[in-house]
Amino acid sequence: MTLYAVTLSAAALLLVFGAAMLWSGPPVERAAKAFPRSQVAAYVFFGAGTLWFLNLLNHLGSADFGDYKRILVAVFAAIGLGAFFVAKDFLAVRGVAVLLLLAARPALDASMIYTPPPGTRVWLNAFVYVMIVLSIYLGAAPYHARDMINWLFVKPGRARVLGAVCAGYGLALAGLAMSYQGKY
Repeated sequence: MTLYAVTLSAAALLLVFGAAMLWSGPPVERAAKAFPRSQVAAYVFFGAGTLWFLNLLNHLGSADFGDYKRILVAVFAAIGLGAFFVAKDFLAVRGVAVLLLLAARPALDASMIYTPPPGTRVWLNAFVYVMIVLSIYLGAAPYHARDMINWLFVKPGRARVLGAVCAGYGLALAGLAMSYQGKY
């Protein structure tokens, strides 16, 4: 993936999230509060994370447990499927955490492969590292996502401030991505 595509994707993610938080009307609040325990969101996000991880396992080379990849795929497929029955609570949050962690590698790889002007790739990398830390934290303690969401919507201004910060950062990344177009 090119640095342009990665930066533009991160910008789009931040802009969509920021716009939703800026609006932060009752439908957004209801959806946000329902998300951590949503079965549909769990199937979508955790299912996508499991499939992406299984795809990565399936493409292992012989130096990376490649001789055992069929066994690994079967074991992790069983674990991924079993999570829907055993660990249903907050599975949507874990799914988003898995997807963000898996997306971090191509994003960081793109920023290392392409060499933009010094100081420009730090904006994408900072976002990616914040998402890594947040994903590890919420993947290990997903119930904190519920607490964060409740805290965010206690006062309507909090969600709007978060939305403004995310949208502003998204606009900055979009501008940066446009400077990369055709070069990186």
